[in-house]
Amino acid sequence: MLYAGGVPGSDPTPISGTPFDRLKDHRLTAGVSIPTLAQTLDVIGTRAVVFVEIKARAIEPHVVRCIRESRADCAVHSFDHRIVTNVKKIFPAIRCGVLQVARHVDPVASLRATGAEDLWQNVEYIDEDMVGQAHAIGARVIAWTANDIAQWSFLRAIGVDGICTDRIGELTAAAC
Repeated sequence: MLYAGGVPGSDPTPISGTPFDRLKDHRLTAGVSIPTLAQTLDVIGTRAVVFVEIKARAIEPHVVRCIRESRADCAVHSFDHRIVTNVKKIFPAIRCGVLQVARHVDPVASLRATGAEDLWQNVEYIDEDMVGQAHAIGARVIAWTANDIAQWSFLRAIGVDGICTDRIGELTAAAC
């Protein structure tokens, strides 16, 4: 959990419950203030795809507005599949994904139900059958969070479309 005080225990208010006028005064390392989504998208521009994970309900219109007003290439995903459904209603053209932790009997049901195109699946539950089912409906499978070379090799071998890792430099160097 991120806290407005910067250190767990220093401020019991989660960032999501902190008013912006108070949050904007908080400093990260090197005295840098916390940027807004609009500021972040402006800095990134068209240099990379920005995957925006929405964690709070009822902010979908605000997030979509920031994305639409930017020139950034974005996709949205969430553990709360209702959020994905809402984003698709507001902005049908945006690429969306559903995050899943468990291996569902029908792993692509949430894609169909929400209109999402990406299945963000916890690496521990990915298998060849799941990848095949997602690809059969034109969806991508993105594994999270895969942090070792054996996982990367397996995921590539079964056709996973993307790997989310904490070790990007090592993944790039491994070129499994």
